[in-house]
Amino acid sequence: MHTTANAASQRAHTLFRRVAFAAACLAFIVIVLGAWVRLSAAGLGCPDWPGCYGHLTAQAAARNVDAISVAFPERPFEYAKAHKEMVHRYFASGLGLLILMIAGIAIGNRKDPEQPVALPVALVGLVIFQGLLGMWTVTLLLKPLIVVLHLLRGLATLALLTWLAYRPRLSHTRASASATALQRAKGLRNFAFVGLAVLILQIALGGWTSSNYAALACPDFPRCQNEWWPEMDYADAFVLWRGLGIDYEGGVLEHPARVAIHFTHRLGAIAATLVLGILIVLASRRTAQTAIRTGALAVGVLLVLQLVLGPWMVGRGLPLSLATAHNGVAALLVIATIRLTKACVADVRGISRSQV
Repeated sequence: MHTTANAASQRAHTLFRRVAFAAACLAFIVIVLGAWVRLSAAGLGCPDWPGCYGHLTAQAAARNVDAISVAFPERPFEYAKAHKEMVHRYFASGLGLLILMIAGIAIGNRKDPEQPVALPVALVGLVIFQGLLGMWTVTLLLKPLIVVLHLLRGLATLALLTWLAYRPRLSHTRASASATALQRAKGLRNFAFVGLAVLILQIALGGWTSSNYAALACPDFPRCQNEWWPEMDYADAFVLWRGLGIDYEGGVLEHPARVAIHFTHRLGAIAATLVLGILIVLASRRTAQTAIRTGALAVGVLLVLQLVLGPWMVGRGLPLSLATAHNGVAALLVIATIRLTKACVADVRGISRSQV
């Protein structure tokens, strides 16, 4: 009887990780779709929520254009933009359902000591608040603070799903589980969390740059406005709240403030590169753990790709394909850093258990 219960619990745990993996993949798609919608100026393609001009689909709204023009005189209907926005909402809704399924599996299998429960339940609250942020993004007319919070919550959802889905395989022996090895593993684990925090901060700066339409404030590279230190207005660049009723589509900042935002994002890229570069070197030295070394390699490859995409995107005048790819690689970099961080956490636990 006990063996049967263990087998059922193991099947539930396997199902849990598979659904978490599917949800992580869908979360990545939702983030890329969100970037595509925002960068193609379709963020207000449907000015209401959760429907589109009072309809469940863009197609239904297109059949009632005359009524829409009366109900929404300030926002003329554009089918292409409305369609993009609704596709994003459909995928986000599907992600919410998968997260509910994950939480249900976790609660049902809560007697398994290896089954995480608190994190899946917290994800339900996170995705509900994410839906509210999606609504406020539209109803508050693309307010940059809400847009950035929406982006960060989306990345948090992706990161937590990746954490739940990934199970690093590490090997430990009593011979290699010395006090020095444990100290080094803890140091690497702590620095991995630092690298993750710096990466998230840099992505937040990227979101602030995009939501304030400052991506082309410095059209040249490596200099900005043909200067190494251009004229900038920091006093106005990072005002988080400007009140209600302001339409932020197209941006509201003057050029010097946009330059300050863009330039800060570039400085952040330098800082993030240095921190992640050190993390990659430190992780590569864990030669006995393939999961950590391959994780470091993945972070390194994606970091280089992102550093190439940024200047290329600006130099080409922000084409939609490159700008969306820049956002997509940022999300992949979060996934890779989360996997590396979890492998480092598992390494510390494995060494600690080997010492017992």
